[in-house]
Amino acid sequence: MNSLQVMVRPMDAGDIEAVSAIEQQVTPHPWNRNQFAESLEKHRCLVLLRNQQLIGYAIYTLVAGEAEILNIAVDKFCQGRGLGRLLLETVLERIAGEAERLFLEVRADNVPAQNLYRDMGLVEICVRPRYYQTDHGAVDAIVMAMDFAGWDE
Repeated sequence: MNSLQVMVRPMDAGDIEAVSAIEQQVTPHPWNRNQFAESLEKHRCLVLLRNQQLIGYAIYTLVAGEAEILNIAVDKFCQGRGLGRLLLETVLERIAGEAERLFLEVRADNVPAQNLYRDMGLVEICVRPRYYQTDHGAVDAIVMAMDFAGWDE
């Protein structure tokens, strides 16, 4: 990552504008600002900074030993540089001591994300047909999971 300073910290209300802008770039049906504000109150939220610029975020829940990543993204101009992996690793490290299992869903047409998740130890457990709506029609959601038993940080 060269000499770039990269850090992950908890999201705060001042981050919602930048997080919303990234969301608009990376998904066909983005969350709105209110959904991010609600997430700050109800869920665990992290932001990824590079040289103090917000370039990614992760929102997840942890209830009764089960975690779920609800939303995770990196600015499209910063993708392909290992930053999404760093963000996901941070989430995994934070939940590993508390969660027994992690779930997430990913669009079937988002192959780079699926590859990252598989590389990090998640496996496909089911498909939700036509779950996501895009400009080109409906796309399946792939539900993935991983168990933390024996997970090696």
